[in-house]
Amino acid sequence: MTVEKLIVFDTTLRDGEQSPGASMTREEKIRIARQLEKMRVDVIEAGFPAASNGDFESVRAVAEVIKDSRIAALCRTSDKDIERALEALKPAKAGRIHTFIATSALHMEKKLRMSPEEVMVAARNAVRFARNGIDDVEFSCEDAGRSDLDFLCRIVEAVIKEGATVINIPDTVGYNLPEQFAERIYKLRERVPNSDKVTWSVHCHNDLGLAVANTLAAVMAGARQVECTINGLGERAGNAALEEIVMAVRTRQDFFKCDTRIDTTQIVPASKMVSGVTGFPVQPNKAIVGANAFAHESGIHQDGVLKHRETYEIMRAEDVGWNANKLVLGKHSGRTAFRARLKELGIGVDSEQVLNTAFARFKDLADKKHDIFDEDLHALMSDEVITPDDEYYKLVSSAFRSETGEKPHARIVLSAGNTEHSTESNGSGPVDAAFKAIESVTKSGADLLLYSVNAITTGTDAQGEVTVRLSKAGRIVNGQGADTDIIVASARAYINALNKLQSSIERVNPQV
Repeated sequence: MTVEKLIVFDTTLRDGEQSPGASMTREEKIRIARQLEKMRVDVIEAGFPAASNGDFESVRAVAEVIKDSRIAALCRTSDKDIERALEALKPAKAGRIHTFIATSALHMEKKLRMSPEEVMVAARNAVRFARNGIDDVEFSCEDAGRSDLDFLCRIVEAVIKEGATVINIPDTVGYNLPEQFAERIYKLRERVPNSDKVTWSVHCHNDLGLAVANTLAAVMAGARQVECTINGLGERAGNAALEEIVMAVRTRQDFFKCDTRIDTTQIVPASKMVSGVTGFPVQPNKAIVGANAFAHESGIHQDGVLKHRETYEIMRAEDVGWNANKLVLGKHSGRTAFRARLKELGIGVDSEQVLNTAFARFKDLADKKHDIFDEDLHALMSDEVITPDDEYYKLVSSAFRSETGEKPHARIVLSAGNTEHSTESNGSGPVDAAFKAIESVTKSGADLLLYSVNAITTGTDAQGEVTVRLSKAGRIVNGQGADTDIIVASARAYINALNKLQSSIERVNPQV
């Protein structure tokens, strides 16, 4: 049986970034893009260049450094959007324009306030204009899952005539069921003239928990590109998870007539990197990349696995990268080994100042815990050390008291610009006291939306990684902090979030 190629289109940097608080800096996007390239992702959607100057620069920067994956840029069906995207893609070895317009009656009437014929004209003009500047053009019918099938056939036929190379059918609001979605893909391929001249793609959201199921059903119906994100990151309930799609297709080769070129041993490292950069922890029972994905508690299961692995395991943990998290460094490791390991992990260090600060933090960590793992280094480099010049607030020192029968107390020394402030506060717990002390200096007025603690590695000396989500004036940011002391990590995360609110670096979600 001939195995066809299934193209993996990763949109972590674009659609995944639309999760509230998940927006990334240019440097963070480059780090993730390099890991995606290492994983052999076919297409990396780097952003929405027309959304902001920051997004434009991020797409351009990713296009400059990535050589083995195609770089896609999203744009609406306007000449200005397409021109901006083409400009951002100029450095790319291989680029793609991804243009979209809504096709459902609800979206056309209520959102676009356009007639179906006006939408048809806009789609044709956009694809024609884009093809004048690049040879790879993807066209998406937004809300295709709720669009009239006859109209979908007409508009898809029209854009194919204009030169579209990829036709994407999104279930934008996660409304479809697998059998229904598969039938839609099958009928489109059957009814649209020249359907065999393009690659059919799907982009499914997870509002009903069916994004991966709908995607796989579409693959069975002939789709040969899947749009997905690492960890299923994305707005609302998220997107189809790359790791689940890839491993379902790879594991069930008896069922699927296609396979991806993904290096699956890079899946877990990619998951951990995205989680660290965005501050969105992975739930323990998450398929493939969750901490418990290959754990067996039941005695019957343990006995079966010990006798023969395949009794309860359909995949090997090492095949998705779990055993790749090897011990790498200790307190006696030098600067050269530290820099080399960061490079192996896909973490670029562009200045000696950043390296010196990071190495000092590494040495401090090595004094606190004996074994330092790759996850520790990811957390260290995702902390505020990565952009020291942009920190307005810095934690100078801290002391906390929490005893039975006494009010928890925090004493914080915080620098704001060139001025140090010493402040104290009580709280319902030491973390609450620390946040109140910090807030008494910064007076940010931000609302705390999320406080989350996640152990980075195993053991009682493990670093705790804390995520703090703040909201102010419609802007949402995530702050991360890591330390073997959870209270210190919490203070760092809060300060990191405040620095992002203060920072001039653009972190604008693409479609805001």
